[in-house]
Amino acid sequence: MTSLFTQEIHLSKRHEEIVSQRLMLLQKMEKKLEDQNTERASQLQAMETALKRNHSLLKDVEAAEKSLQARLRSPPCPELVSLETRYWASVEEYIPKWKQFLLGKEPYPTGVESPKEAEKTFQNEAQ
Repeated sequence: MTSLFTQEIHLSKRHEEIVSQRLMLLQKMEKKLEDQNTERASQLQAMETALKRNHSLLKDVEAAEKSLQARLRSPPCPELVSLETRYWASVEEYIPKWKQFLLGKEPYPTGVESPKEAEKTFQNEAQ
């Protein structure tokens, strides 16, 4: 009889341990579920923020594209046209002087400032 009573006490203690462990596991699971829900909410908020930012960026890009297209359609400013015209006139003026040199048939053209001389002139003007 004592042995049955001892077994009963042992089983009762074991039952309490198991119930206690079960309670701890349930609490851990609830905590984990709360953490997961918090993480999901945080991710959802981050996703919504990213979507708003991306939408804003897309609007900005579209506005910039429209602005650039409008600038492309408008005629260039007169200063730019003048500068471009003078540049190409200068290029056409120097082509005959440089053509044979660039083809390797003649030495460096005379009457044209060499890169070294141009650098010296630039340095002298800067000082």
